[in-house]
Amino acid sequence: MEMTTTQLDRESAKQATADTEEAALIPAVDIVEDEHGITLRADLPGVSKENLSIGVDGDRLTIEGTVALGESQRMQPVYAEIRVGRYKRTFVLSRDLDASKIDAAIRNGALTLTVPKSERAMPRRIAVRAD
Repeated sequence: MEMTTTQLDRESAKQATADTEEAALIPAVDIVEDEHGITLRADLPGVSKENLSIGVDGDRLTIEGTVALGESQRMQPVYAEIRVGRYKRTFVLSRDLDASKIDAAIRNGALTLTVPKSERAMPRRIAVRAD
């Protein structure tokens, strides 16, 4: 698989620099690989299904979410540790993964993406003929 920890760290560093102009939090992510593909779990507290955007452009997977805390427009926070109401994270997908079959689910601010391996990357048995 092409996405290694080092590449993931480099992508995060690049993204942090790029996001300086448009402030965004980088969500914590766990990635697990098995024989069927990868499962990506991201923590996006405060993000609902309606405020979540997941897209693939070429080999780049981008997750963006806006925090909706349900605060009244008339109320101003007295103290806030986190003022950025947006998450963003981008990953480079391996060619062995089938981006057209990504499945996404969010529950209580926890996003789970499953990206299956393409048919050509899956292990297969070769039938042996007896001549």
